[in-house]
Amino acid sequence: MEIGVATFADVAPGQTAAARLRDLVEEMSLADEVGLDVFGLGEHHRPDFAVSSPAVALAAGAERTSRIRLTSAVTVLSSDDPVRVFQDFATLDGLSGGRAEIMAGRGSFTESFPLFGQDLDDYDELFASKLELLLELRRSDRVTWSGPHRPPLDDAGVYPRPVQDPLPVWIAVGGTPQSVARAGLLGLPLMIAIIGGSPERFVPLVDLYRQAAERGGHDPAALAVGVNTHAYVADDGARAADEFFEPYTAMMTRIGRERGWPPMGRPQYDALRSARGALAVGAPEEVA
Repeated sequence: MEIGVATFADVAPGQTAAARLRDLVEEMSLADEVGLDVFGLGEHHRPDFAVSSPAVALAAGAERTSRIRLTSAVTVLSSDDPVRVFQDFATLDGLSGGRAEIMAGRGSFTESFPLFGQDLDDYDELFASKLELLLELRRSDRVTWSGPHRPPLDDAGVYPRPVQDPLPVWIAVGGTPQSVARAGLLGLPLMIAIIGGSPERFVPLVDLYRQAAERGGHDPAALAVGVNTHAYVADDGARAADEFFEPYTAMMTRIGRERGWPPMGRPQYDALRSARGALAVGAPEEVA
């Protein structure tokens, strides 16, 4: 089992994005020092998060770390150019000595789609097509490919090549069965974001993933499955719960206003951080 940290690099009230990015590099250095296995950065195009280009920020961390794996969490592949994504992470792989990974997802926010000229009506087709190209790019340095939403490639050379062969690509999902089945059929590792409710409800999705992997001719036992959830750890469990309550519920309430969710209060929060809930909040022993 591997344990790591993923962050959206939230910008605190009164903090600048530049200051948050400097803190982020220190966090990567510390995570490497204490022995965590992986550090992930999410891609967002909003004022409340500091990272719109995970590969650039991770490259800064690569120069301050020596062993920890560096991954996007996630790369919004649907609105990006797979050629550029591959080149960016191949560059990161070279700088880090073979520690880069890509978690490809469709994204839980939509700001990047109009920003890069993509139509949300093409949401699933965009991801499927661009994932196909990304996997072709990591398969060969000369690529011939055609598909919707991007000009074709005719024996195009794509460089630099990564240190790792192949460059690791995960599929990150929020609970859509079609995305889970796609990952299994392609034989790609799966990362599930468990943000709310009971983790038990995701068990059928993992079963579906492994069944799809078998149908695709892959050994399910050889494929990694990961879980990403909100967490906060302190020496004392009660202190952890109290310290995390205000920033977490403020964030969820702010996002909820955009999506039509009701405000989050202490009862909902306490239910989420129970042993059957989605939050990993408490003392180290409780979280473990």
